[in-house]
Amino acid sequence: MLVKDFTFLLPQELIARHPPEKRDGSRLMLLDRSSESVSEDTFSHLQKYLRPGDLLVLNDTRVIPARLFGHKQTGGRVEIFLLHRENGSDERWECLVKSSKTLHEGQDIQLESDMTATVISRAASGNWLIRFSGNEPFSLWLEREGHIPLPPYLQREDCLEDRERYQTVVAREPGAVAAPTAGLHFTHELLNRLALNGVETAFLTLHTGLGTFQPVRVEHVEEHQIHTERYVIPPETAEAIARTKAAGGRVIAVGTTSARTLEYSAQQFGQVAAGCGEADIFIYPGYGFKVIDALITNFHLPESTLLMLVSAFAGQQFVLEAYREAVSRKFRFYSYGDAMFIS
Repeated sequence: MLVKDFTFLLPQELIARHPPEKRDGSRLMLLDRSSESVSEDTFSHLQKYLRPGDLLVLNDTRVIPARLFGHKQTGGRVEIFLLHRENGSDERWECLVKSSKTLHEGQDIQLESDMTATVISRAASGNWLIRFSGNEPFSLWLEREGHIPLPPYLQREDCLEDRERYQTVVAREPGAVAAPTAGLHFTHELLNRLALNGVETAFLTLHTGLGTFQPVRVEHVEEHQIHTERYVIPPETAEAIARTKAAGGRVIAVGTTSARTLEYSAQQFGQVAAGCGEADIFIYPGYGFKVIDALITNFHLPESTLLMLVSAFAGQQFVLEAYREAVSRKFRFYSYGDAMFIS
């Protein structure tokens, strides 16, 4: 299976560089797998397409302000990108670092507001292990001084608006460096309306990693090595999925992050099981889905693993035809773009 078979032409002006005025004001493309038909509505009308007894599974991860800027004692500019805490420590992190010259162990980098980043060593991954120290807990400093790590294809620096809009309204577990973008369309009001219509919601946590932006650099899909991401499935979510399945309802994954987590768990344990771990499932056409019955997702990058997952769920040719239709109708693409509901 060739990676180039998952490409499509996208005019740059269709990339949404800022969020819509209202979260649920985005457009919604509807894909019906049984009839291979495409139609359109507004995301705020989602309740028209869900049924009592359906279960929405949302990712409650929270994006951390992972981009930090500082300077070395020589004055050289340094950019630090937080990847994850080292053994749960608040002060020690594995990081990517951009610097004009190679760093060395013991070197200090001065950040804003009297925070110091000290280079400890290389991590096993080849990234840098860094300790942060200052006059206040690093987590408090980070929330105030860190920058939201917007996807590179937005081609702009973060702004104050992104601190709210690059988070879902259910974000509560900090740890992601990329938002679960399908969830960005939901409002509390919309979730309440769905609940009144008999649609249940459940939550899991998948801390989306930097690998979600990594291009596929091999020729054949099967040769690609997928990145791992930390996840947690609470007992109540596993129970809700089992209950929904038994009653004949649909399990609807909100985003590829939720879909990957549920399918990974089912692949490992035969069913969705409560617990935590690191998911590394790579879903592409030919995969047999074990859990999800429908999917809410954004429009993804050409030749990306996320587009491959959607193609596995709805059919490669059907999805690519829908993408071409989305381009012709001038849908907005990527993180701040419009949405798709595949049933």
